[in-house]
Amino acid sequence: MRIGTRGSTLALWQAGWVADRLKDELPGTDVRLVTVITRGDTQHGPLTGGPGEIGFFTSEIEQALLDGRVDLAVHSLKDLPTSENERVPVAAVPLRHDAADVLVAREGWTLDTLPEAATVATSSPRRACFVRSVRPDLRVVPVRGNVDSRVRKVEAGEYDAIVLAAAGLTRLGLDALVSERFDPSACPPAPGQGALGVQARAQGDGSVATLAAALARIDDPEARRTTTAERVCLGELGGGCARPIGAYAEASVGGLRLAAWVGAVDGSRVVRASASGDDPLELGRAVAAELLQSGAGELLR
Repeated sequence: MRIGTRGSTLALWQAGWVADRLKDELPGTDVRLVTVITRGDTQHGPLTGGPGEIGFFTSEIEQALLDGRVDLAVHSLKDLPTSENERVPVAAVPLRHDAADVLVAREGWTLDTLPEAATVATSSPRRACFVRSVRPDLRVVPVRGNVDSRVRKVEAGEYDAIVLAAAGLTRLGLDALVSERFDPSACPPAPGQGALGVQARAQGDGSVATLAAALARIDDPEARRTTTAERVCLGELGGGCARPIGAYAEASVGGLRLAAWVGAVDGSRVVRASASGDDPLELGRAVAAELLQSGAGELLR
């Protein structure tokens, strides 16, 4: 079994984690990770394109799957476009890790205690918007590179702080570096953050059917439902990783509760909406509609 993945330390950890789950389901299977270079790995500067510019970190891996060069593809679910390719559907969304964003800062600073005009680095327009909305005095700068290399830049004093996904730090054993965790209900993360998406070809022989059954067993129903609501909301808004959009769903008494927000890049304005419901598709659409009625469309333009 060949699993396609990006070559970063975090991506390899994620693909290896999925490989271990599948080895448990399919004893005796020989699993090999195949690294694929994506457009996002070679592009310099922040990923700030239009709504049609999607799949920065996934398109090339998806193509390798379509070409038969790999049998599965493992992605950070937040990187996958919301318009799913029917030929290579997301066959499993395994158990989700912490969806929150966190701050890694020198001196253990929090967002409130960072010195005036301190430098905060982030590769995400959404995170930049959040930081600016809370602390407009801070200097927000773009940063690229793997999680571990970004952290080293803070430790070296190149930046005062950096905002990252909690799940990535946990997976790499870097939890101790976190100086503040942002409540995902107050600071909705990227839709699908903390979850993995495992793609497989939709058709094939009996061996593919056996693999599909194994993938179904590692699919986590709650992770699937919550991320579906988030991604439907994002799709209805017509956004992607280059837009300041956050969405977070969690299980509630009513089934699911979804909180989402859209912001101006400069942090000057944020529009929020939330709702509860049982159907993740309807919930995602309803929250997106409320955001648009409140002026989110203007901010996204």
